[in-house]
Amino acid sequence: MTPMTAAIASSVVAPAITISHRTFATMRAAAGSRGASSSAESFVMALQGRSETLVIAAEEAGERLDRVLAHRVAELSRSRHKALILAGRVAIDGATIRDPGHRVNAGATVVLDLPPAEDVAVAPENIPLDVVFEDADLIVIDKPAGLVVHPAAGNWTGTLVNALIAHCGESLSGVGGAKRPGIVHRLDKDTSGLMVVAKTDRAHRALSRQFADHGRNGPLRRGYLAFVWGVPERPRGAIDKPIGRHPRVRDKMAVRAGGRPAVTHWEVLERYRGSDGAPVASLIACRLETGRTHQIRVHLAAIGHPLLGDAVYGGGFKTKASQLADHAKAALAALGRQALHAYLLGIEHPSQGTNLEFRSELPDDLLRLRHSLGAQGTAA
Repeated sequence: MTPMTAAIASSVVAPAITISHRTFATMRAAAGSRGASSSAESFVMALQGRSETLVIAAEEAGERLDRVLAHRVAELSRSRHKALILAGRVAIDGATIRDPGHRVNAGATVVLDLPPAEDVAVAPENIPLDVVFEDADLIVIDKPAGLVVHPAAGNWTGTLVNALIAHCGESLSGVGGAKRPGIVHRLDKDTSGLMVVAKTDRAHRALSRQFADHGRNGPLRRGYLAFVWGVPERPRGAIDKPIGRHPRVRDKMAVRAGGRPAVTHWEVLERYRGSDGAPVASLIACRLETGRTHQIRVHLAAIGHPLLGDAVYGGGFKTKASQLADHAKAALAALGRQALHAYLLGIEHPSQGTNLEFRSELPDDLLRLRHSLGAQGTAA
């Protein structure tokens, strides 16, 4: 990558982006980041294995029950709260509520019965892991494309969780439940790149708070590299569009009114010419201000620049491939996935208070795509 490209990326995802030939991690002290445990951590520690009471605030009136709980107790995912509601562990004003979509009223008393952390029941599997960093609290891995993060319908084995259980054994945090031990964030199956997993319950709570905050007030940073169709008119920008479940296709997300707030910052790093010499694709750096399902894929498609190889959100752009040179067509056809890579991850260490920063190179399939696109020539 040229110095000019690195300089462009620096304002999107600090520090400046580099596509290197090895994965590396850096650590630096964070002055003033240590201190007493937050009220949120104390709340959850007290909550485990017993009931706690929440009172719905005026500004939360009309919100879904699972959404309110996910906001109030961010250490657990919304899907985990949904499971607890369905299991009858949530009551409002004395009545058990089993509908995650129940709309709450201001002043209502919510009792949450959170069971102790579950024992991990998923079988360990000897799946190779690219471990970037590991200590007693956490493990950072460079996930390959094609690896599902946790067991679910259709993927009960062969997941990252199966591999982590084999690698970490009983040290893996059980706060996320039997199927998601240690998981505090996810990457799509066909997205490659950096992920952090908690090995202790304390680390799980601390990391979950950071991801819930999305880096607004803390050190969390997530940077992605995306190869997209077309070239945006501006060199950089932000997409501020709410994302919710697609109204007709339930396994897709969509920009829609009433969805959850979602903000993606982007900046063009490289522009690629097609076989006719006209710009046909771009390499874009993205930084997330929120963390919605399929956020980058949905947002970039919404502004007319879907990811190369994205059959779900970029199906209407298949004919664009005819504008590529033959070697670029071959690289795209061989890709077999969306061209998205999580290259940068910055977190605060959950017990040491230091800032950890990790970067990952583009994997071989995306390097081949980049080289084939660039061989036709880059556009100014």
